[in-house]
Amino acid sequence: MHTSPLAQPGTGDGGGMNVYVRELSSALARAGVACDVYTRAVDAQQPDVVNVEPGLRVHQVVAGPAAPVAKELLPALVDEFTDAVLGRMGDGYRPDAIHANYWLSGQAGHRIKHELDLSLVSTFHTLDRVKAEVDEAESELRSAAEARVIDCSDGLLASCTEEAKQLVRLYDADPARIDIVAPGVDHAFFAPGHRGQARRALALPETGPMLLFVGRIQPLKRADVAVRTLNELRSAHPGAFLVVIGGPSGARGDEELAALHALVDELGLHDAVRFVDPQPHELLSTWYRAADVCLVPSRSESFGLVALEAAACGTPVVAAAVGGLTTLVDHGITGYLVDAADGRSYAGYASRILGDESRAAEMGRLAAARARGYTWSIAAARLRRLYADLTARQLVECP
Repeated sequence: MHTSPLAQPGTGDGGGMNVYVRELSSALARAGVACDVYTRAVDAQQPDVVNVEPGLRVHQVVAGPAAPVAKELLPALVDEFTDAVLGRMGDGYRPDAIHANYWLSGQAGHRIKHELDLSLVSTFHTLDRVKAEVDEAESELRSAAEARVIDCSDGLLASCTEEAKQLVRLYDADPARIDIVAPGVDHAFFAPGHRGQARRALALPETGPMLLFVGRIQPLKRADVAVRTLNELRSAHPGAFLVVIGGPSGARGDEELAALHALVDELGLHDAVRFVDPQPHELLSTWYRAADVCLVPSRSESFGLVALEAAACGTPVVAAAVGGLTTLVDHGITGYLVDAADGRSYAGYASRILGDESRAAEMGRLAAARARGYTWSIAAARLRRLYADLTARQLVECP
């Protein structure tokens, strides 16, 4: 509901979930599962239906103004959005099952399940009670809504074992209804390549270690840690520089971006930090290949698609030891996991990579090899079986 799979990831409310819905729906369509994706229209000039490819349509339904609306105001539009989706389904788009992504769409899916007597699969991407553990909770409204959707979902998707544990521990979810389906990566785009050629293509310095941060600029992603990491590295690696790819997101996004620029100036790094606008997803691979180290210092991550994409390109990752990142990064083998949230700790691990070319090359090779086990076609195959199974079962009833 709150962001379209056709939107540019990395700015506003567009992020990994956009990539997830677009790539997974595409993979399902190619596997023979027709997908209709419903999102809220944000522009009156948008077509009602976009035929993305055979078997995949994106419906842009009117709920509230045909303009961007702050995410914190969207709960008031859930009922209108749900009515609009039900109306479109009544026009000949009735599905065999519903798959809701995020808590706002989860509420719509919950009601549609009961009105049309259909199975409901839910993927949350982030959970409010997990965010509360790092002081990033949004509201009691969200937490309670997630709990209701979890209680009534016929299937719950977790991206990794850690997320499955969080659903059980924090929401008392039924483990029997949880399936772990990891996201994938498009290896046609995200694959190892020549670092020097990548830098030349991007007009980046061909010498000097490059650190990379990819993500929305918001407190949860902690781009400031990436800046502080560069500052700690500069004495040992005077030619090091940092590229930050992403745009402001959320209510505090602009404030966070301004604070990030102020930090760069305060540390005297204005010549060593490059801010880059969000990039088309398939072009990110060149940036990953150009980097020596990809930093993912998020306070929480249900999965961590950036870490997977970097690994697929053969770039070692230094990431926070949280959530799904702990299942993606093999500490000391494909990258490093960091418990502390300070630049010095990240710099210490990054230095181990930058100071040993053979270690860096081996880490990159092993990271790419491990990433090859994650594909959208595998995820789609597992989901296809799950959908078929659920449509043959009796629906879960609300408590």
